Amino acid sequence: MVNSDVMSALALRWPENKINPSLDRIKLLLDYLGNPQAGLKVIHIAGTNGKTSTSRMVERLLRSLDLRTGLYISPHLNHPRERISIDGVPISIPSFEETFKQVEPFLTLVDEKFPDSPLTFFEVLTAMAFVSFADAPVDAVSLEVGMGGLWDATNVLTPMVSVITPIDLDHQEYLGNTIEKIAFEKSGIIKDSIPVIVSSQLKEAAKVIFLKAAESNSRLIREGIELDVLERSVGIGGQQLTIANPYGTHAELFLPLFGKHQASNAAVALTAVESFIDKQIDHEIVQEAFSEFTSPGRLQILKRNPTVVIDAAHNPAGIKATKLGIDESFKFENLILIIAFMGDKDIDQILDELRGFAPIVILTQTSSPRALKVNELANKVSKIAGFAQRVEVSENSENAIRIALKIALDLGNSAGIIALGSVVLAGEIGSIIKGGNKS
Repeated sequence: MVNSDVMSALALRWPENKINPSLDRIKLLLDYLGNPQAGLKVIHIAGTNGKTSTSRMVERLLRSLDLRTGLYISPHLNHPRERISIDGVPISIPSFEETFKQVEPFLTLVDEKFPDSPLTFFEVLTAMAFVSFADAPVDAVSLEVGMGGLWDATNVLTPMVSVITPIDLDHQEYLGNTIEKIAFEKSGIIKDSIPVIVSSQLKEAAKVIFLKAAESNSRLIREGIELDVLERSVGIGGQQLTIANPYGTHAELFLPLFGKHQASNAAVALTAVESFIDKQIDHEIVQEAFSEFTSPGRLQILKRNPTVVIDAAHNPAGIKATKLGIDESFKFENLILIIAFMGDKDIDQILDELRGFAPIVILTQTSSPRALKVNELANKVSKIAGFAQRVEVSENSENAIRIALKIALDLGNSAGIIALGSVVLAGEIGSIIKGGNKS
């Protein structure tokens, strides 16, 4: 494990779900550090859903071009160091500790200047990522926004390409309670004369994004207009795609991920990287990169017999996309659903989306201090007619997966287990299935 002093110091910081919108703190910290972000060649990715998967795909495509890559994503499944990768590998424990030591002396200096809103956990990790990438050094960075865009700590540089994945309601307490307001925050990553790759959007979001791009004189490449998935067929272990964009067409791309939303993410990622180099990538290089795309915690199969799948979907739109992916790619006669949520999510809407989806549901809670208590979840579920044929309650994820595995064993090979509702739940179930290795 990483030095407990480092983890304790990070844990004392404001959490990611508590923000005071400002770039002043992160800019001052980066000034003290010599502005390690300056000169980085970046593809910057914002959105409500799909941005982590898209960021991973962008990084893999960049690496296929023999570039040394940096990847910054959030949140993590098991440990913060997972967020910072170089050449596709999370930085080591010694590197994580050493990078924190480089940043640590300046944290107090910044905090003293902002006593009412000290540096947050996310801001510190963002600075650590920039330091890691500058020290490597890397040739290109796939940089995921944490929350929003306009005031996000990653929004302190001018990228070579901006990407906006599907926008929907989430984090309304900080980003606004309408699609338009959230789209305004997300489109804050659009910079003057920098191309913008845009996933299919709700019309309310599209209007805001397109207006911002026009004001910024930024070239738009829009899914469904300038780029598209022309063909998609579902097969064993994934799907076959044909993708077209302004740089050309790529056919016979095997994507070992499930769901129409992942096909969309892949098309956007490919277009972003081709825009980054401003030409079409050799088809064989694209085929190889696509075949190696991964997205941990996104309809990820952990084991077979019985099949156990985890998914980090945690808002109504994400849950809907996951349901479609499950229905399309997994033919379970008996679906066992494990669910747990953070308390600040739109629980009622999520539960309405899940009503009747699985005959057997196990309610639980994660170890996160933000977790919705299982008794509160059970109370909500008890008031929903037809939610499931059988509902079990478990105090923790370890017991929940144990119950699910026993039920699946009793039902036979037709049963499958899906755990969804939060990134933390996906991480906990993943660690339990893999033997608890969290290092």
